[in-house]
Amino acid sequence: MPYRLFCLLMAAVGIQAQQTPSINDLHAECLGNVIRLSVAPLFEEVDAVFNDTQIINLTPGLATQCGFSFKFDPMGNAMFFASLQNCFSQNMDDKMFSLVMQFRLPGNHTTEDLVYRVGKTCSYTPWTSREILCDRNYMEASEQSMPQWTCLQSRLSQAVASGYKMTAVVFSPSKNVMNVDEVQRKGYAIANTPTRLVLRSPHNAEETYLQNVAGVPMRVLSTSTFFEQKWLVTRVDATAVCPTPEAVAFTPEVITWYMPKHIDPLFSSDAFTMLEVYMGIDAKRLDTEEMAARNYSVLVTEAHIIVEIPVGAVGGNFKSHIQDDQYFVTYTIEPMLELLWIEEVAHENTSYKVLFPITTPPMARPPQVHTPLDTVPEQAVFVLELGTFNLDVELLNITFPTMVLTVAECNARGFNVQEQRSPDNTLKTFRMEVPFSDPVVFKERRAEQGVTTFTLQLIYGLVIFPEYAPFSHSAVVDAVLLDIVPPSVTGNCDQENFHITVDYRNQEPFFVVLVGKRLLNHEFAQQYLTEGDTDFTITLPFSSPDAVFELVHSSVRSRLDVALLNPYNNMTIKYFSLACSFLKTLTECFSNGTMTALAVKVESAPGLNPGQLTLSDPACGPTYSDDRFAYFHFTVNSCGTTRKFINNVMLYENEISLPDELEVKLNATTSSEEEYQLKVSCYYVANITRTLAFLTRPRDNEPFAETGTGRLMVRMRLAQDASYNTFHQEEDYPVVTYLRQPLHFEVELTTSSDPKVALVLDHCWATLNEDRDSRPRWNLIINGCENPEDPYRVVFHPVEADARVRFPPHVKRFEAYMFSFAGDAVEPSGQVFVHCDVVICDASSPTGGPCSGQCVNQDNLKRGRSCFMLFRPWQTITELIGSSVDKLNVPSCLFLNSRTAQTPMHSPQDISSISKSELRR
Repeated sequence: MPYRLFCLLMAAVGIQAQQTPSINDLHAECLGNVIRLSVAPLFEEVDAVFNDTQIINLTPGLATQCGFSFKFDPMGNAMFFASLQNCFSQNMDDKMFSLVMQFRLPGNHTTEDLVYRVGKTCSYTPWTSREILCDRNYMEASEQSMPQWTCLQSRLSQAVASGYKMTAVVFSPSKNVMNVDEVQRKGYAIANTPTRLVLRSPHNAEETYLQNVAGVPMRVLSTSTFFEQKWLVTRVDATAVCPTPEAVAFTPEVITWYMPKHIDPLFSSDAFTMLEVYMGIDAKRLDTEEMAARNYSVLVTEAHIIVEIPVGAVGGNFKSHIQDDQYFVTYTIEPMLELLWIEEVAHENTSYKVLFPITTPPMARPPQVHTPLDTVPEQAVFVLELGTFNLDVELLNITFPTMVLTVAECNARGFNVQEQRSPDNTLKTFRMEVPFSDPVVFKERRAEQGVTTFTLQLIYGLVIFPEYAPFSHSAVVDAVLLDIVPPSVTGNCDQENFHITVDYRNQEPFFVVLVGKRLLNHEFAQQYLTEGDTDFTITLPFSSPDAVFELVHSSVRSRLDVALLNPYNNMTIKYFSLACSFLKTLTECFSNGTMTALAVKVESAPGLNPGQLTLSDPACGPTYSDDRFAYFHFTVNSCGTTRKFINNVMLYENEISLPDELEVKLNATTSSEEEYQLKVSCYYVANITRTLAFLTRPRDNEPFAETGTGRLMVRMRLAQDASYNTFHQEEDYPVVTYLRQPLHFEVELTTSSDPKVALVLDHCWATLNEDRDSRPRWNLIINGCENPEDPYRVVFHPVEADARVRFPPHVKRFEAYMFSFAGDAVEPSGQVFVHCDVVICDASSPTGGPCSGQCVNQDNLKRGRSCFMLFRPWQTITELIGSSVDKLNVPSCLFLNSRTAQTPMHSPQDISSISKSELRR
């Protein structure tokens, strides 16, 4: 084997664990010579998976011996740290390290669903001459294999490969000598890899000792390891030095950690150069911006490296504790220092990394019960806030003098217990509201003083997670109120409005006002409320939605309900109702024989929809309606209106009601609802004369039609055959065809329904690329006619009206024969682009040029600009609407993409392809 791992005293379970998929609760990172695994609060037991077959449970002792550490935050989230050179990593030439861990729930080791694995492979090169790693529970030294031989110098890997055997370890300064098995039994770990010797020890191991370095107590482990073969012996020295908790100083605001700059046991001389100093948290480096954002600082002096961290800074967490039923908190954070130096004499570099958990001494944080600043006794509610606590504290119950209630029972009783968190989500308080009227509140009225005292006694029952440590906090709160004289409410009406006056005497208003079904808010008050010294008056129209109509006859009887409510429990303090009759005209009669009537929804018909009301003729519905009114406008000789003659008076009558079928349906759903009927009538004097006068004047000008602008749609398509019934779709392109095969083009003016408009082809030509002005160019249609120089001239096809073509003048069809550009090359080009200019004409009044039909000269016609665009089948042009415009020149273009075989130009076997085409303005 290229390297060996000494056997540890452990129980290896030789059972193949079931492989389960990774889950989001597990996350692994490579952080230099450390692997970090973050685990959500689901797992409490962890195993190492060795050689994919052995499952080894990591007990605390085994974790320390093998290079593992772990920590939990107050919410149960865990972080596991593993040295790259731990006992169970797969080491590949000291360059790649692969680790597999398995997490499971406690108490059940056989259920497949409760077992989760996570693996991570890390690369770490190059190694320094010496690597020191200090973790929370162990110290580790990794030395490069360059031992001092008695007779010669060679690398340790060569010694091992030549049969050298690790025989003894000598500890300094005790000079105790142990063989490898003794070293392992005493809790140390020692191993050799292809290029390195690794030594690991608990911090409190028997052979470690304290040494004061620059005034800082440091824990030291110093060893010499011997390798032998026949008469040859080699020795490798390994030393690890780690700081102790005494290296930290505390104030209530700042944590200060002192680290010696020159760690004496690791240096052979005073001449060295510090190359790198990094700080991090939880084994991960931080850059300067992150350190500044967290208010961390690192100061390098002549003798020390000083790290300062504010208590409560990001990266750490608070933990709750109970001592003698008193609440304390500690703050824990795990900073990292990573140093790199080189000794100038030995020319050896050393990498030094410390993962250093720091926990402050317990700090007393006695909880307080207080009331928010916006709480006033007149609101008749105790509002209590208990705090502040860390997030690991939960409220379980509250004990009152007469009962114990859980949080759920308190909320069911209306106490509104809530957990409130600080803006940074690090602290919490518990808020509760207890009405004075609840039986748990003790009340004492002192008549001689004119006050009432309300007392609330309670004990909060709390618990700290995850250790379930209970504790309590007692509180007694009092409130004294002046005896309250209930406010009075009075009201009256005029011809249009309700007037409601609320007199709250010499008290401040401690109630909210409900007007009808609406609370009196600021907007409502601005519109309808007038304030006095000790009262206020609400003036509201009789037709307001807040009032209800009780009765409609010769007048409208309307009612307004007002209630004064306690804002916290919605109990009614005072109720007042005012009903008045308002003389209003609901029916109007006009001398031209028309009537109008207004029907209103009354309280006795709450399910009525006024929009469904009709006159005697059910076909005559309201002209306008909403949820409270229906307005009718009709002539007296329509809608079922009846007429009677009484002496010299004509009486017209009609009735507003629901149609019979709706009335039956409404009564079926609400049996207590009354039938809605409203009679309306008009009286006209039979013999009366009216005078009507009117004036006339001539018109200033005659109406005329004005020229406007609009949009025309033009498209060009390639038909599949001469029938022009089916066309190639976008997905058909490029279309493959043979040279000299016919191509059937159709150019169509779409969306226009003007039969006077005609479309005429002006010019059509082909190019090698999408630039319409490019060369070479071959003309297909010139001035509306086929190119006389073309041996295969285009053929124009007539267009007749059918189910698809409504206006034949809007469509032009022509047939051209497929060709390719060849030039001087033997092989023709594979692409053809076809462009067309079209002209839109007024067919009813042609003015010569192309508007006279195909094959005419267009010397004086102003042409539109040609264009090209790929893969859009539609394009728009501007249509000039009006009799004074008779034509419009429109450019269009078609893109043909062709490929030809290695055959003569005009061979029938030649194949070309036609790509998507379109028109563009």
